[in-house]
Amino acid sequence: MSRPARLDLERISALTVRHYNQRAEDYREGTRDHDVRQNIDALLRHIAGEPPFTLLDFGCGPGRDLKAFARLGHLAIGLDGAERFVQMAGNDSGCEVWQQDFLKLDLPDGRFDGVFANASLFHVPGQELSRVLRQLHATLKPGGVLFCSNPHGANVEGWYGERYGSYHDLETWRCRMAEAGFVELEHYYRPAGLPREQQAWLASVWRRSSP
Repeated sequence: MSRPARLDLERISALTVRHYNQRAEDYREGTRDHDVRQNIDALLRHIAGEPPFTLLDFGCGPGRDLKAFARLGHLAIGLDGAERFVQMAGNDSGCEVWQQDFLKLDLPDGRFDGVFANASLFHVPGQELSRVLRQLHATLKPGGVLFCSNPHGANVEGWYGERYGSYHDLETWRCRMAEAGFVELEHYYRPAGLPREQQAWLASVWRRSSP
């Protein structure tokens, strides 16, 4: 994998989004039956107060999890950079969906009880990660909860085919989250029941610290 210069951010976003737009149908079919109930439950059980909750599905893709949140009675809003995913997610879920580049976010302050970032934040280059995490921190209500699940690695980043990815270990991820103002609630590796070397995904749950 090759690491980008600072001026390559536009290219990183453009090529990664193009990859998903060109393969949107394949991703919808390939992920339709993925069981992420463990992740959804991890977010919801840590949100204080009485439901329904206002949730942001950050990197919602074709809308599978948006539909799940809506079926549970929550007010879910999706966000994705790929135009085809935005169309799919809106049509399939009936939820509001925003098209926004992860590196050019325009999020309302203090809007959401929870943010669900399932398989999305690893596309943010390391040099931009702290800024993006602070934006997610700001869009949460005080005490709000962020769930994230990313493929983990030895703190490397670069191109994987036509997609850009950053792969952090747990300690580095903890440091980046703490710097952005989050407090750890729990973490686990997925898929469940496999040896650690076969668990490609690191899931973690965080609370927005006050103020």
